[in-house]
Amino acid sequence: MEEMMVVLDEEELLGCCGSTKFAKEMASASPFASLNQAVSAARHIWFNLVDVNGWLDAFSAHPQIGQSPSSQWSKAEQSTALATANESSSQELSDWNNRYRLRFGFIFIICASGRTAAEILAELKKRYTNRPIIEFEIAAQEQMKITELRLAKLFSAKAKASSATFQYSATAKTAEEDRVSIIEGHLCASTEASAGKISQIPTRTRLPITTHVLDVSQGSPAAGVEVRLEMWKGIQPRPLFGETDVSGWVYQGSSTTNKDGRCGQLMGMIEDLNPGFYKITFNTGKYCPEGFFPYVSIVFEIRESQKREHFHVPLLLSPFSFTTYRGS
Repeated sequence: MEEMMVVLDEEELLGCCGSTKFAKEMASASPFASLNQAVSAARHIWFNLVDVNGWLDAFSAHPQIGQSPSSQWSKAEQSTALATANESSSQELSDWNNRYRLRFGFIFIICASGRTAAEILAELKKRYTNRPIIEFEIAAQEQMKITELRLAKLFSAKAKASSATFQYSATAKTAEEDRVSIIEGHLCASTEASAGKISQIPTRTRLPITTHVLDVSQGSPAAGVEVRLEMWKGIQPRPLFGETDVSGWVYQGSSTTNKDGRCGQLMGMIEDLNPGFYKITFNTGKYCPEGFFPYVSIVFEIRESQKREHFHVPLLLSPFSFTTYRGS
């Protein structure tokens, strides 16, 4: 049977995600042979090609949670929240939305499908305590969940519309509808979705190991910092304190931070990371020649139970100090 290719245009894609950059890049990558291919492209574009301004554009395209949505998609996504809200909870949600916006500078973003007003309010209060840079990334991840859900619905509708031309069988149509159900179950944590179905969709929404660099002395992202990722493959099972043999570190990938301080791809998009010890090294001496650190290396361990998790290891740098943490 001839393979059907689904074409997604820029206007349709803007309905999925309000970032013009995202819509243009996705339209350029179109057509797609499958929903999985479209979702994979969307994840890559959103997390690697769209900048901070593009993320903010997408955020601003959403109505505030609790307000009457204008688009049909937003109405459907917030239907549970609106149905379970009363006058008191609606007012509290509005108050916390305003507090959130004053703190972070953008509206609260959450994939609301299937969530009650009480659940959304609890999550808002929880995330309100986050540091701004951490919350910004969480919001971007929630936006990607919303985008994937809308892409699944759009892809299914386009596939059905083209079925006569491509003489899709009833079995193929059912399979396409099943993929939409899988996406919805994956994103909304539906109790009806089986573990077998969820496993058909890649669980990662971004590269497994990522980083960014902030110049805290300037209060801005650090652009142009060279970054190198290595993994320990030495004779010893783990790198030891005081060990002088550096040959055990094996190169995995390298990149340079962009104007937003974000580093490009350090490794491929794989489902399961190899458990072990990893080292990210930043060429801080080249970025800040007058600073105290010629380079900064951060060594961390990924355990067997963590191999499907995401590891974001940022660097907050000034000429005479630095700090790091495991981000989200």
